[in-house]
Amino acid sequence: MEVTIQNENAGTTWNGGGDRPFNSSYGKMMMWFFLISDALTFAGFLGAYGLMRYRFLDSWPIADEVFTHVPFTHTPMPMIYVAFMTFVLIFSSVTMVLAVDAGHHMKKKKVAFYMVLTIIGGMIFLGSQGWEWKNFIGGDKGAIQLQDGSIAQFVDESGHQIALTSFVGENHSDRIQHTKANGIWNQKEAELPKVNLQQVIDGFNHNKNISIRTQEIDLATKTKVILSRAESQQLLQNAKQVVYGANLKVNEYGMTLFGDFFFFITGFHGFHVFSGILINIIILFNVLVGTYERRGHYEMVEKSGLYWHFVDLVWIFVFTFFYLF
Repeated sequence: MEVTIQNENAGTTWNGGGDRPFNSSYGKMMMWFFLISDALTFAGFLGAYGLMRYRFLDSWPIADEVFTHVPFTHTPMPMIYVAFMTFVLIFSSVTMVLAVDAGHHMKKKKVAFYMVLTIIGGMIFLGSQGWEWKNFIGGDKGAIQLQDGSIAQFVDESGHQIALTSFVGENHSDRIQHTKANGIWNQKEAELPKVNLQQVIDGFNHNKNISIRTQEIDLATKTKVILSRAESQQLLQNAKQVVYGANLKVNEYGMTLFGDFFFFITGFHGFHVFSGILINIIILFNVLVGTYERRGHYEMVEKSGLYWHFVDLVWIFVFTFFYLF
């Protein structure tokens, strides 16, 4: 005996349950599942960063002293270029919304136009991030690393950091960098520093108006601790090497751990942006050849939009954690 049960919820938001809850397609549901899992991954990375940031609160690099570069100018402008990058990425999210809306109205030309703007915005952001990495790796003013692994920088009478080359002449040694072509046992070594440690010590001793500041931070003033002249000379006795820039082993700006997190998290996000650009280019091609017109909907644009908005949202958290705290 068959019994027919009347579903009182048919036609409501849930669409009677079944395989399309909330009237959402399988593709969009799977995109949401992917984004949730990816969000948990980023949450884990940022949570680890926050824990270490709190653990070393009194010696963590100050973002305003690290991210000061702006293209075509040598004037330090803290956070300006990072703010520009953030604006570009957010603007690309707006153009993505407009592309999705145009798709709902089956306006092929507008979808293509806004997709192009979105791709351009992503490329500008990715290029800017590459440029920022270049400066972070190459270094700015230089510093010295002590025997305990900590970093010491040099400041003038006003307390502003100065470059090593401002009180030390550049190294004119005949020593050349070993590469795989001319190195020992076919090995490549790191780029030679512009100055050597002994030159830094001699230059410091001949310039009485400069001092050393450590990577330790005075939590009351939120500034790095500046040593007296006598304390600076004593600290120089523990100098190990000259440091320029940041990598996974040493960091001109302070703790190496900061550089490790910076490379990994911003690199992981940059990979997401790069993937999003490739996806958008493929979808743009399909828009131009009329694939979605023939299907009668632009759902692929909408799914790509979900991913792109996620990438933008994650950057807001990355920006907040790395650059504002």
